[in-house]
Amino acid sequence: MEHLISLYDLTLNDFQEIFDLAEKLKRQLKEGIEHQLLKNKTLGMIFTKSSTRTRVSFEVGMYQLGGYPLFLSSNDIQLGRGETIYDTAQVLSRFIDGIMIRTFKHSDVEELAKYGNIPVINGLTDLMHPCQILADLFTVYEHKGDLKGLKLAYVGDGNNVANSLLHGCAKVGMDIAVAAPKGYECDKAIISEASSDAKISGSKILLTEDPYEAVKDADVVYTDTWVSMGQEDEKEKRVKLFMPYQVNSDLFSKAKEDAVFLHCLPAYREYEVTAEVIDGPQSLVFDEAENRMHVQKAIMALLMGK
Repeated sequence: MEHLISLYDLTLNDFQEIFDLAEKLKRQLKEGIEHQLLKNKTLGMIFTKSSTRTRVSFEVGMYQLGGYPLFLSSNDIQLGRGETIYDTAQVLSRFIDGIMIRTFKHSDVEELAKYGNIPVINGLTDLMHPCQILADLFTVYEHKGDLKGLKLAYVGDGNNVANSLLHGCAKVGMDIAVAAPKGYECDKAIISEASSDAKISGSKILLTEDPYEAVKDADVVYTDTWVSMGQEDEKEKRVKLFMPYQVNSDLFSKAKEDAVFLHCLPAYREYEVTAEVIDGPQSLVFDEAENRMHVQKAIMALLMGK
């Protein structure tokens, strides 16, 4: 890997390398073993979208790796206020060892990688959320022992999380079913990319408007907020449209008996998921949140430790 922009760019070996290192770093942290793989390295963290988990997990993770995390909000840099991405990428490449960016436009991440000379990590765009999905799949891997042949059901908005789940599941050989209302489906180009990977891995992809069809016999049930950042004006419309896609005990019961529940957080109880499910014994949402840090440490070490 030179960058982490899209899961479609990764090989199956890349996935396994990330998981193996994340597992090792997580174990060492719990055992009190220092692993300063990025000593004296600096990660520039560009945020034009605010975050809890992304900022804390990258910042603490970089510190644990022996490096220095540098937080850069849209008020701290000239990107988007007249300076070109080309100039920003060139300048930052002279100062720091890697960039993590959480922003709106996916093209901003691609251009930073194109014009800079240092690794770029996609912390989230409106199109994709690859770090989150790597943490999700690592969490399933921990609890199920394998990924190939499992079925993941995603219910709700066909957003950046759903897009990257399609990429990730198709790459590792997991079956994936996405249930979204008409007009809120996943990106067509990403569906096409995932379909081509699925032919290689043996993954089955189901796209439906029926949440019950998607969840039937699933090993993993996943949902996300119905109202993402920047969509607040659509809240009333979205809540009405998506309420039939709520993950409640009735819908969850259609999955396998030992199914687990995932949510990338923040969660809004009694909207996309009921408290009974997200706070129930089969929910892994806080393991999943913790694993953001371990997986991202592996990503940073693999990209910036060269």
